[in-house]
Amino acid sequence: MALADSVPGVSGGTVAFILGFYDNFVDSLNNIISEDKISRISALRFLSKIGIGWIVGFVLSVLFITSIFEKNIYEISSLFLGFIIASIPLIVKSEQKALSKNKKNIVFLIIGIIIVCTMTCFNPVKNSSQSFSININNLNIWFIGYIFIAGMIAISAMVLPGISGSTILLIFGLYAPMLTAIKQVLKLDFRYLPGIIIFSFGILVGVFATVRSVRYLLRTFRPQTIYCIIGLMIGSIYSVIMGPTSLEVSKSPMSMSTFSIIFFAIGCILVPALEKLKSVLKNKNTESENVEANYNS
Repeated sequence: MALADSVPGVSGGTVAFILGFYDNFVDSLNNIISEDKISRISALRFLSKIGIGWIVGFVLSVLFITSIFEKNIYEISSLFLGFIIASIPLIVKSEQKALSKNKKNIVFLIIGIIIVCTMTCFNPVKNSSQSFSININNLNIWFIGYIFIAGMIAISAMVLPGISGSTILLIFGLYAPMLTAIKQVLKLDFRYLPGIIIFSFGILVGVFATVRSVRYLLRTFRPQTIYCIIGLMIGSIYSVIMGPTSLEVSKSPMSMSTFSIIFFAIGCILVPALEKLKSVLKNKNTESENVEANYNS
């Protein structure tokens, strides 16, 4: 999830949805502020496992993968395309009951596609002159509010499958500055720490506001929401193709000549492999629970 969140094009929510723990992820985020102590403890255990992996993945991404991403943008974009395209049929299959209830809900799929494509059309390169430095010397009341709001909107996108929070940061002109700030803090240059703290508060506010809305929609309007999520994922195909144009040093959109069939194939193979791994782990977990139940009885 962290690797997907840290580069423009794919959302960490997409990864969670593909691997089948998106509902649990959203419920856990909501339950962390629940009055029910058991639900809160269970949510903390689940999120701590994801959180450790996310932090490790994000630090690795900031230190290494972002530079590789820019140098090998077309190969990585091809990988993401394979990842997205191979995952959509799996999601349709897993949500077949919800999707078959009312075919008129396909309008929400179209809405999802339009949302991502419209956001992608706001080319961040046009805003490159607004690139900021997030150190303590540049912070004023307006810039603090700007960073806070950017954090709220970016994390909302990261939670939703199909919309890349990194692309949102690019549109705000904060993608490169935020990565630079995190790199500097990791190098013990704490002039950038206040900006990161402000951004983090925006993330906290945004994630709980978004999660409650998404959880409500999944429980009350699941067919419409699933159609919209699939639309967001389909729209993200266009976002990935246009991804090279949103780099700090803009490149041409991916074309047939820059498309890598090898990396695309790896992405297509990786998704069923992860799906299979999920099934194996689920079966082992069920077997362990049955053995424990029989032992206790």
